[in-house]
Amino acid sequence: MRPLRFAVMAALGEEFRSAREARGLTLSDVAEQIHIRSVYLNAIENEEWSAIGAPVYVRGFIRTYARFLGLDAEDAVARFNQTAPPERTSAATVVVADDRDRSGLSIWAVLGTLVAVLLVVFVAYEYWQYAQGNGAKGPVAVATASPQPVGGSGGSQAPAAGSSGAPSAQPAATPAPLVHHQLAIRLTQRSWLRVTVDGATKLEGIFPAGTARSFSGNVADIRAGNAAGVTVAVNGRPPVPMGKEGDVVEQHYTL
Repeated sequence: MRPLRFAVMAALGEEFRSAREARGLTLSDVAEQIHIRSVYLNAIENEEWSAIGAPVYVRGFIRTYARFLGLDAEDAVARFNQTAPPERTSAATVVVADDRDRSGLSIWAVLGTLVAVLLVVFVAYEYWQYAQGNGAKGPVAVATASPQPVGGSGGSQAPAAGSSGAPSAQPAATPAPLVHHQLAIRLTQRSWLRVTVDGATKLEGIFPAGTARSFSGNVADIRAGNAAGVTVAVNGRPPVPMGKEGDVVEQHYTL
């Protein structure tokens, strides 16, 4: 049975390699067009699934690569599922760990949930503090600047009191605008993520479910390896998933 399994796996990878070479493309050419690193494309063609990571990423990369080459994406994913189902191994590991130390797993689950809740509260507080701080900048600037034009004349306080209506009302009518806007990201599933804000990479790596981050700027580009597990909220709007499970998606946001 084992030799037969490796033969099917080799046929799957060889099918990708043959389709690519028939188009006269290198791995680098394909990587530039579908935005998947060539090391992952090479892992697909050589069936080195462990080099890619979790099965959800393998399925997403296989689906994207197959669509680009004009192959049957769902058939390729189904063949991968038949020959290398990782869920059974992970489930057995969870059962063994649960039987071995049920109480310890429960404690860690509670701690993980508590950390996730505290992280969400912290991000929400930071956002609120940021909004409050921007709203308070206008009046503070007015209070500091108002004595300067009055101090140029001999009678400093008396002219200021006589003209307090106009100067104090005029700056209050034009508070400092919000130059930088907010982008809030929350992961409902484990996913690879890269966030670029105003041309600078702010976040990149594989993050667990419950991860929450917020960014400020003018424009942002987000690339997710498991689009269904990444939700994005722009300027306080309700969070929206970036795509379907296992899909590799890149989106541009104007804040």
